[in-house]
Amino acid sequence: MFRMWAKIWKGNRMLRDMVVCRAEADTRTHKVFAALEEVCLSFDLSRPIWLDSTIANFKKHDRTRFTQDNFIDTIDFDFLEIHIIEED
Repeated sequence: MFRMWAKIWKGNRMLRDMVVCRAEADTRTHKVFAALEEVCLSFDLSRPIWLDSTIANFKKHDRTRFTQDNFIDTIDFDFLEIHIIEED
């Protein structure tokens, strides 16, 4: 089971969160991208751009933050954080 926790933060307060569970046999990268797509659809967001710093943080800590720099559209929150909480 693969589970990713996504949270939207503004002013040190969590506005929304959700956990995405994926059970299919696929690569870790595909699971992360599919889960992020599901989060963006649920939160009505455009897909964020993975910058070098975003990728480095994700590789090192299994979590990363997407700020305004990662989105083409204007966002009304400080950042979207994703965190891998379980991997098979």
